[in-house]
Amino acid sequence: MIPNEKSIISPGRRNFFQKALLAGAGLYLNQNITKANSLQEFIPEKKAKRILRIAHLTDIHAQPGLESEKGFAQALHSVNGLKDKVDFIVNGGDSIMNSVLTSKDTVRQQWKTFNNILLNENSLPIYNCVGNHDVYGWLSPSKNNEKGKDWAKDELKLEKSYYSIKRDNWKIIILDSIHPRNTIPGYMAKLDEGQMEWLSNELIESKDLFVCVVSHIPILSICSFFDGSTYHGRKMNISDNCMHADATKLKNMFFESKIVKTCLSGHIHLIDQLEYLGISYYCNGAVSGNWWKGIYKEFPPAFAVLNLYEDGSSERELHFYNWK
Repeated sequence: MIPNEKSIISPGRRNFFQKALLAGAGLYLNQNITKANSLQEFIPEKKAKRILRIAHLTDIHAQPGLESEKGFAQALHSVNGLKDKVDFIVNGGDSIMNSVLTSKDTVRQQWKTFNNILLNENSLPIYNCVGNHDVYGWLSPSKNNEKGKDWAKDELKLEKSYYSIKRDNWKIIILDSIHPRNTIPGYMAKLDEGQMEWLSNELIESKDLFVCVVSHIPILSICSFFDGSTYHGRKMNISDNCMHADATKLKNMFFESKIVKTCLSGHIHLIDQLEYLGISYYCNGAVSGNWWKGIYKEFPPAFAVLNLYEDGSSERELHFYNWK
């Protein structure tokens, strides 16, 4: 049985994720599968005032077709119908099924499907992030990288592929993880020099705020070890298109700032939670699950809701909506 929004995480309910301490790393992952397709994690009771409630929908992979169109619409109905209303949606990227090695006409149809469903089935404000599948022609190395990304920005109505939003004492910083490379696949996860400088300035200017960072590809994750890693020469190696290649630089920047408290990502289609150096890293699965074929590994289609509090703390709800 695939759980619906009535079986989301909440204080005091059955403990689904068991906290496992990772020795020497100072981080933990809440994960303990107690029954098939039912995911739950313990969240302590919050006493601080809630400032923001954000729905994080990522890896939608919209395309013409019954499963995708009906499933995406159902996810939006579930978000818009929450009794505890959200302030807005953050779309974490990979809005469409695949534009990296597909004809332009097919890509146009995918974007048309995505935008039509969003127009007709959603009444909430939405802030978009660029995913690797959104960028036309980037599976293979190309001299027209910027044109491919410009198309995605136009469809997502973005002037820039990275930007920030301020609400009360929180700032949401949306990054562009997708960086071109000269080998297959034609992208990797990192920030270019200009974006890195912009991010540094944003953190300096936000010294009296708390910050939530959104990236399509995880900056730090455990689930990347189970989808995106290889074992070679007695080492487990994570691909730089599954986790940020500049993670150490970003980790140092976040630690020095003292104000980054939460990081959200998708891309992997799996779900995890890490605590590292005072920051909560949430990888929030996929609205499409197994690319609209049901469960991907242990995780069915899902979206997350993040509650951000005035003291800089956060909590996550996982919603396994009825996508069929």
